[in-house]
Amino acid sequence: MPSEPTLSSLVRFARQLRAAGLGVSLGQLEACASAFEWLNPLSRIHLYCAARATLLTRREDQALFDRVFEAFWLGQREAQAGTPAPLAPRHLSQERPALATLLAQRAQLTDPEVQVRDRSHSASSDEQLSRKDFAALSPEELEEVRRLLAEQRWQFATRVTRRTRPRRNGPELDLRRLTARAARNGGVLLTLPRRARVVQQRPLVVLADVSGSMELYTRVLLQFFHALRQQFVQVESFVFATRLTRITHELALRHVDHALEQVSAQVVDFASGTRIGQSLHEFNAAWAGRVLARGAVLIVVSDGWERGAPEVLQREMRIARERCHRLIWLNPRLGQPSYEPRVSGMSTALPFVDDFMACHNLQSLRALSEHLARLPRRRGRSRAYAAPGGAAASREAQIL
Repeated sequence: MPSEPTLSSLVRFARQLRAAGLGVSLGQLEACASAFEWLNPLSRIHLYCAARATLLTRREDQALFDRVFEAFWLGQREAQAGTPAPLAPRHLSQERPALATLLAQRAQLTDPEVQVRDRSHSASSDEQLSRKDFAALSPEELEEVRRLLAEQRWQFATRVTRRTRPRRNGPELDLRRLTARAARNGGVLLTLPRRARVVQQRPLVVLADVSGSMELYTRVLLQFFHALRQQFVQVESFVFATRLTRITHELALRHVDHALEQVSAQVVDFASGTRIGQSLHEFNAAWAGRVLARGAVLIVVSDGWERGAPEVLQREMRIARERCHRLIWLNPRLGQPSYEPRVSGMSTALPFVDDFMACHNLQSLRALSEHLARLPRRRGRSRAYAAPGGAAASREAQIL
């Protein structure tokens, strides 16, 4: 067992580590010395754990650290003889200590107690949950999905505007500021002021089907739109079944339950029939001119079951496509391997859709987020078609 470590012995040990090529700072040395206020300095395992937790920063240096520790604290003869017991248990010498253990070692007696949630199996459970269809979720799983939607950091595409702002390394000269500086300095210019284009998030407009055929997916998708609205300002949200209803202000509420309660009070045609063409006509006549400007992306969420005339849907889809930067159609039925767009509404709308994607589980929503983050700057249909593999995907690609 080693003798009680003093400050001078710790300094010499730190010098040995530096001579061996390990970086040890003064702050690490102070942390190692203060650790023994809460540990037993005569215990070999406490001495090893305290030195390793404070003085070792790279896992690759573990073997070198152990050799220096044995040579310094146990002596060269005892270390070479191989008689002493291992310095630490096997799990301590081969793996990094758990974060909770390390924080407990560094904690002070006056620190408040903190409950640490056990997440040892959360990764695998979250991964299984992300692949499960929204229609098959239990009430407990729906609560977990709501938490994951709120914690997810969603991404979205940006656009280069025509406005400019001063920037030191901008590509354009700022002629107005250049003239003003020249007037103040008697015509002498020490630096050339420059400007750069302003980059902003593209506006996002969502039209969600809340008819009876979409009832199993409506609540989760509304929570998804609420999460988007909390992270991005320029998000306009509408729902439709037999009529169009704007819910942008309701989804702006921070608490998702309060937001959904307001949406339920505002929308009167939940779980009713579907009139996609008529709802698009109301949107194009009353809202498209205001919300589809400045390169907006339009997302329509529906399974394509249409009770109205296909000619109306075809005309309104063409108008909406001409006004937006990109038109994306999300269909929860697309997650089924045997799905084919045979219903009249879906087959009528597909020729005007840029991206046809699924929205039946968390994995598909994350794929949508990644797709929105890398949208092309130019208008036009993507070559890549986001559909599940199989004959259905190739057949729908031919339709597009």
